[in-house]
Amino acid sequence: MTEVIPAVLAKDYNDLRQKIANVVNVTHVVQIDICDGKFVESRSWPMDKNDAESVAHILDEQEGLPYWENLDFEFDLMVKDAIKQFDFFVRLGAKRIIFHLEAEDEKELKDFINSIDPYTREHLGIGIAINTTTDIKRLEPFINSIDFVQCMGIEHIGFQGEGFDERVLEQIKNLKIKYPDLIISVDGSVNEDTAPLLVNAGADRLVAGSVLMRSFDVKETMKELESL
Repeated sequence: MTEVIPAVLAKDYNDLRQKIANVVNVTHVVQIDICDGKFVESRSWPMDKNDAESVAHILDEQEGLPYWENLDFEFDLMVKDAIKQFDFFVRLGAKRIIFHLEAEDEKELKDFINSIDPYTREHLGIGIAINTTTDIKRLEPFINSIDFVQCMGIEHIGFQGEGFDERVLEQIKNLKIKYPDLIISVDGSVNEDTAPLLVNAGADRLVAGSVLMRSFDVKETMKELESL
């Protein structure tokens, strides 16, 4: 059965809480999409100055991320200078962090990942996200240093509800041929129609956003996606 991870793109903390509440009883991991308005056009929590209060409460340990007692969180960092903000996102409560290859200097990113202290690394999963147009050869320097790769299923990232980019299917197949043991996650345009194609191509995890947020029965939709 394929693992399905709900994705949340929140405009502010209240929106974050409400969207996580929709899936808290049907999953153990939630992906929080973090957009800075620089690497991608959209901006989401916690990258706005209006989010400062909610962020401060978490960093000061006055409160945690919504439902942190029941969930683990992976942060999809669609941001510039993610390396410089790494400690910030770890302190926010990330259990997995996803860097976008196109957002960073590749050598700097490789060196940084290899420099993360062993204790932090033991408790934190690291993934690399690639676009549908990314040559998978660029992942080679990272393979022994990361836990998974996230293939984007859409061309225009940073938004939910975008159309499916079929180029991701060939990308997944080629990755599985070259790295059979690599965990491949797919984010973007995951739904009842695309899920079977992605799983058949070799995807291990499906990150689902709008299909769950718009569902009248999230639990049933999750089950359907998992069964595909």
